[in-house]
Amino acid sequence: MYRAFEATLDAAVADGRVAGAVALVADRDGTIYQHAAGSRAIGAAEPMTPDTVFWVASMTKAIASVAALQLVERGKLRLDGDLSLLMPDLKDLEVFDRPGPNGVWTTRPAKGPVTLRQLLTHTSGFSYGFIDPRINPWLQAAGPAGGTRAWHRQPLLFDPGEGWAYGIGSDWVGIAIEAASGQRLDAYLAEHIFEPLGMTDTAFALSPEQEARKAGMHARGPDGGLVAIPFAMPAEPEVLSAGGGLHSTAADYARFLRSLLNGGAGMVSAATMAELSALQTRERRAGVWTSATAGLSRDIDLYPDMKTGWGLATMITPEASAEGRSAGALAWAGLANTYYWADPAAGTAGLILTQVLPFGDPDVLGLFRALERGAYGRD
Repeated sequence: MYRAFEATLDAAVADGRVAGAVALVADRDGTIYQHAAGSRAIGAAEPMTPDTVFWVASMTKAIASVAALQLVERGKLRLDGDLSLLMPDLKDLEVFDRPGPNGVWTTRPAKGPVTLRQLLTHTSGFSYGFIDPRINPWLQAAGPAGGTRAWHRQPLLFDPGEGWAYGIGSDWVGIAIEAASGQRLDAYLAEHIFEPLGMTDTAFALSPEQEARKAGMHARGPDGGLVAIPFAMPAEPEVLSAGGGLHSTAADYARFLRSLLNGGAGMVSAATMAELSALQTRERRAGVWTSATAGLSRDIDLYPDMKTGWGLATMITPEASAEGRSAGALAWAGLANTYYWADPAAGTAGLILTQVLPFGDPDVLGLFRALERGAYGRD
């Protein structure tokens, strides 16, 4: 059933296009397929194993979004309404207006407040510097240190609710979780998601034993080969990144995906899960951008023949995929080419984990699609 996927992965490892990968497919009851191949780093002796730890980057977003929805259920947060009443940092936000001196754009006041729903759906106006070329010059001129709350108070690309842009809004979701719960983000996630689901290998900061199992990071060279590069998340940042700070393993993250398959069991109610899975972006296409930093991301349009949208936690593929996924399935990814899907209609979820930049790597995307074809018996 997965012969084509494994042959494709073996060929990619043999050719040096992928150092190694871990793949997993689950149903509502547990893991139904798992496979690891290659090494944890290019040219290294340590083999890739099922318990290898990966930086899952933006796969953090779905977990943090569910955590915020838990607090909505408990009346601690509201999806709609001015979030600056809880977090004054979000008061009087600015929007990029027009080009200014030295490439730094001027700003104007935003026309309305930011809401939690907008942060969850990436319609708040916050974005990333690797996507929008206006952000990094503004940050350099403004001078806030990375990882601080001040660094996150960036100008918006548009007035809240008036567009779609992928970005740091998810980090503000994490700040909202802390403000509403009275707990630091790592403690809240551990108590309310990781422990209930048995996710023992998912964390912002790793133990020495987990560090020893971590996969190395790579960059794609000009010739298409891989180069090992140093990489580490900032130690003890002021803001724990709810948008991209977690490490995990395939088996651990699959426990989260299985909860999504099971109506949010162990995390949120079935009603909240239905709202999470509903398309929130209406006529706006989501999950698509032009890169401003080639070393971090390619231009992204994972499903060019589909009007992809966004729910309250993930991208939504509104049509059946060519590989077999049902219409309305949930999916997303992490910057270092980690990808997942969760298909509640079919009761199937899958993920593939690698560590290579830039995002949108054709080889890894090919593997992800081959894995999906295997999961639906289409290989």
